[in-house]
Amino acid sequence: MRITFVALGWEQLGVSLLSSIAKQHGHETCLAFSPALFNDRAHLNVPFLARLFDDRKAVLASIERQRPDVLAFSALTGTYQWMLGIAQDAKILFPHVQVIFGGVHASAVPERVLAQPQVDYVCVGEGDIAFPMILKAIERGGPAASIPNTRCKLPNGEILRGPQVGFIEDLDSLPIFDKTLWEEYIPLGDSYITMTSRGCPYRCTFCFNSFFAKLPDEKAGRYVRQRSVDHMMRELRIAKSRYKLRMIEFFDDVFTLDKKWLKRFLDQYKTEIKVPFQCFTHVNYIDEDVARWLSEAGCFSSQIGVQSMNDEYKRKNIKRYERASDIEKTIHIMRKFKIHAKFDHMFGLPGEGIGAQETARNFYAENPPYSIQTYWTNYFPGTELLEQGLDLGLITARDVEKINEGLNCDIYSNSNLNIAPEKMRVYQAYQVIFKLIPNLPRSIRKRLDPEFFARLPVGLCVFMSFTVDVIIGLGKLSPDHILYAKYYLHHMWRFFLRKLGINAPLTTKRVKARESGLKKSTVFERQRETLAIK
Repeated sequence: MRITFVALGWEQLGVSLLSSIAKQHGHETCLAFSPALFNDRAHLNVPFLARLFDDRKAVLASIERQRPDVLAFSALTGTYQWMLGIAQDAKILFPHVQVIFGGVHASAVPERVLAQPQVDYVCVGEGDIAFPMILKAIERGGPAASIPNTRCKLPNGEILRGPQVGFIEDLDSLPIFDKTLWEEYIPLGDSYITMTSRGCPYRCTFCFNSFFAKLPDEKAGRYVRQRSVDHMMRELRIAKSRYKLRMIEFFDDVFTLDKKWLKRFLDQYKTEIKVPFQCFTHVNYIDEDVARWLSEAGCFSSQIGVQSMNDEYKRKNIKRYERASDIEKTIHIMRKFKIHAKFDHMFGLPGEGIGAQETARNFYAENPPYSIQTYWTNYFPGTELLEQGLDLGLITARDVEKINEGLNCDIYSNSNLNIAPEKMRVYQAYQVIFKLIPNLPRSIRKRLDPEFFARLPVGLCVFMSFTVDVIIGLGKLSPDHILYAKYYLHHMWRFFLRKLGINAPLTTKRVKARESGLKKSTVFERQRETLAIK
């Protein structure tokens, strides 16, 4: 069958893996993609520019050209409504196309998603086993029996619910990610993303892991699982041979979780791959040995969730058990080994007093990380935080309905909490300060006055935070900022050419990559098949 995956914003590793699995079963896969310019649901939302660069028609035109038998979506809460709209319009073009929804949002509220008339199947949790079984059922005209991790509609309107099975323990049994799906849209050599493991050892109340790990009905198995070093290295060798890798990003929840595995992997990595990389980690899984190994292998940056500097609040309310002293130690270790420590800090956590921001300001002023990335707390379906907000009266039952429908969700520039205007003014003041602190001498950063910034108009503080972030990021030659800017410029250029009726030309590098890729494609597929067998 012909399967079209629909995505927006950036590469989704789940889609890449499912594409590989579908190809193993003899299906053809394509991609209908939106770069989601100026409304990427993660970092940037400028409504009037988002309307100007809206590419919904282009996505539907891609679907129409590809004439799929199956449309597949992996939805986050922030992307769910857009994906529903695309599915609805695609059903008008191809009434018999079968629509599959999966991803975090669908796993949190599967019955609600399946209730939508344009959705035929919902995959709940991991889809490695379910997806090919769904495709086989579609080929045969419909399911003859229930499918694990799946909800589907029968012709008589009945809902067929499959059992929630345990997690796949042997990640080496899975094929590597199908990166060819994204080559037309994503600069894969500039930033090659991958994962060496699945699952997180923590259950932070605001994170999907707080419910995802509990999905299996029985015998869940290990939630945190690791690919073998050999399996991981095979993928990276293939990637290095196909793309001119300039940076790799490891998207594991905690990349440094298994110290013995990490040492073996990094020893091979620095010998064979030798590409700068960044990763996600946790302060409880960083020590001098780990930092030294990371640095020697080429790690230049690591993103760490801190969220709040109020130890007691974090422990009781959001199930974060690291202490300020652990965070301070991590900053010094990473500074010693010249690894940029990028901290995530959240505003608007339910039940956290405003005074927690002053505690954080004092800490950051004394112990500045490389950067502080600020985010707004949002309630997401299925999470414990949603129940906390409802119990505290911070959100209403009507708010929960909207959240479950994927409405009013923007982690970077907005919050679906009902934050009082006076609190919002204070949060915006601290946001400016946190952007400035890592880039100022100690004598100045200690004097940054929240009351001064709180007297400024909120809109001005928002503009200042954004401007400081962009100027400092580009000034430091931050790979994240440079890659983001290049990505936007490239897709804006393609958008305007398309409006003029001109097919966007590939750059010289991409022409060479395409020509090289055609020559290597057979080898690449053979390598992937061999890896899957092994």
